[in-house]
This record gives sequence, C-alpha cells and structure tokens, in this order.
Amino acid sequence: MQARKAFWILLFSIAIAVSCSGPSDVRVIKMGHALVTSHPVHEAMLFLAKRVEEKSGGKLKIKVYPNQQLGTERELVELLQIGSLGMTKVSSAALEGFAPMMQVLGVPFLFRDDEHLTKVLRGEIGKKLLLDGEKYWLRGLCYYDAGKRSFYSKEKPIESPEDLKGLKVRVMESNMATNMVRAMGGSPTPVAYGELYTALQQGIVDGAENNPPSLYTSKHYEVCGYYSLDEHTALPDVVIVSTKVWNSLSPQEQEWLQEAADESADYQYELWAASTKKSLEELEKAGVVISYPDKEPFRKAVSAVYESLKTEQPEIYEIIQEIQEYQ
Repeated sequence: MQARKAFWILLFSIAIAVSCSGPSDVRVIKMGHALVTSHPVHEAMLFLAKRVEEKSGGKLKIKVYPNQQLGTERELVELLQIGSLGMTKVSSAALEGFAPMMQVLGVPFLFRDDEHLTKVLRGEIGKKLLLDGEKYWLRGLCYYDAGKRSFYSKEKPIESPEDLKGLKVRVMESNMATNMVRAMGGSPTPVAYGELYTALQQGIVDGAENNPPSLYTSKHYEVCGYYSLDEHTALPDVVIVSTKVWNSLSPQEQEWLQEAADESADYQYELWAASTKKSLEELEKAGVVISYPDKEPFRKAVSAVYESLKTEQPEIYEIIQEIQEYQ
C-alpha cells in the first residue's frame, strides 16, 4: 500500500512538469525503464538518444532514466498514458492490458525459428501490433530482441512439465504467461521484476522464467542454480511513446524519432546476440547447471492454451494462424 501511495505521489510530481521540456528551441523527451545500466537494452536506448540528437542537430533530445528510477514497467506505461513520461521500453507481455492484440506474441512455441520471428515483427503483422495500443495513448515504435525465455529454479532442473508440478513460478502480469505455466503444471505467481530476487530468497516463489542476459544481470543465478533452456516463448521488448507526446511533435521530429528507433533496434539485435553468448558463459562459470530439455513435452502441454484461444479469443487465434503461415 505504501509503495502504491509513493508511486502516485511520484506520478503527481512528474505530472506537474512536461514530458517534452527544455529551452524553447530544444525538446527533451524523458524515457524511463526498469532495467539495470549493464543491460544491452539500456545501451540500445542510449544509442537511440544519441541518434535522435545527431539527426535533429541537437533540437530533439532523449534523457534516459534506468533502473526503475521513475517506476515499475506498469507504472511507466501509466505515466505514458497521461503524457507525464514520453517513452519507455516494456516487454510485450506487459502491454497485454493496454494493447490486447500484443498478447499473441506471448503464445508459447509460436515461432519456427529466429528468422521467422524477425520477419513477422518487421513485416505487416508486427507493424499492426505496434499501433494496436494507440487508442490507449500508446504508440509502438520498434521491437527490441529479448531472446527466448526459459525456466530457472532453486532446487532442481526443469527437464519436463512434470518437474513444474508443485512449484510456484514467477510470471509477469500476463494472462498468457499465467495460462502457459498453469498448463504445464506449475503454480503461476505474479511478482514485480524488481522484487523477484528477494521473493526467490525468501521462498515466495521457487523459480522464474527469463532470457539469459536478464538472468545474469539480475543476479538471480545467485539464488537459482538451475537453468533449463526449453525456450518456451520469444517475447520481444517494445519501445513505446506516449501518443500525447508523439502528437505534439512536428512531422520532421516524428521522422527523426522513428528513424532513430529503427536504427537502435538493429544495433540492439547485435548487442543482444553478443550478450546472450556472454551471459551463458558467465552463468556456467558461476556454477549454474544449464540443461537443454526436450521441447516436445512442453509443446504438448501447452496445446490447451491454443484450444482455449481458438474458442474464447478467435481474433487472437486468427493472428496466430497468420503468423504460423507467414513465409
């Protein structure tokens, strides 16, 4: 309760200032995110800020606030909605409540391979999903690679869905993630990312799921000694801008920002590949037991998720079919 009260005090204090501020001939967009400064996504945001400034000749700038300085992922999205913050980066899963079509990207085992994923995101389907949140005052600019998410745990490796039975597994605030873990036999438990290390230490949850760089930079491996690369989802991150801020920009400023975002996405993909390789090496050095379980039992376990979507959310299932048929 106290944390929520503090957030709304922060929100009010930010709201009395403008998201685009600075000297009359310079516009500064505030961009907040929840990751540490050593994370490759933060480096990509700094690159984005640099390219915006270069393209605009210093007339448009972005100031990046990392490490939850301005709030959790959900709080940052809420700040964008009222125009008190200009930009942020969130997992596509965190956008489910704001851009409903985004939940399709959290469907387990949706993509055939990395090439299929990249082509979908950079094609018409991906562009359509980026704009799905505009009616909620959120406009997607580009996708950042967030790798593939796999299970990590404290007591034993997750070699099959049976190993998840009885385990409390941290999930994001995402219906898709919740349904996936439940279908596999685990007990999905939403925990804020910034609180997860302590939750693992105290036994509030028995494990979680994430990509290699996030497991490494968060230091969750200090608590969880097993990492099972089942690679159940390939949720991208999304760079989003408040439509209130976007609409306040001139067409030229919008062009600078979109071009810089696209260039930062290319740069981030390179950073991510290198970071994933290094993170796995460092996790092994730290004594984490890394395993590569057979993915087929996990695929079979989540078939119920597909069937549920087919009957309960046919509009989402239609996009799933479009993605699966995409060549």
